[in-house]
Amino acid sequence: MAAKLYVGGLSYSTTSETLREYFAQCGTVESASVITDKFSGQSRGFGFVEMATSEEAQRAISELNGKDLDGRKITVNVSNPRTPGSGGGRGPGGPRGGGGRPGGGGGGRGGAGDRGAYGVPPSKKPFRW
Repeated sequence: MAAKLYVGGLSYSTTSETLREYFAQCGTVESASVITDKFSGQSRGFGFVEMATSEEAQRAISELNGKDLDGRKITVNVSNPRTPGSGGGRGPGGPRGGGGRPGGGGGGRGGAGDRGAYGVPPSKKPFRW
């Protein structure tokens, strides 16, 4: 069964192919990818490598963690799978919140559920001047 590894501390010049070749010394590399910024295309300094077996993944961790790649010391760990609803972004509701929904992260100010922009529940009667 394949095992996915997180590789941190990468140089901005490291490519997915360089990563694949570097990890090939520890076994069969199923996939290797350097994560890039979606707007600029520049490396974000980390990536993922998928080794063919968990034994090869453990070997890569023990042999390559703390080693030098393209002038930088890299960190190699077992990748933690993402859980549903986790991850970046603000989720529904934008910067003012209004989240409170499952999987939502909300963010910024605001309340949860049916609260308004300032965290105050809506009035039962319409407001009159």
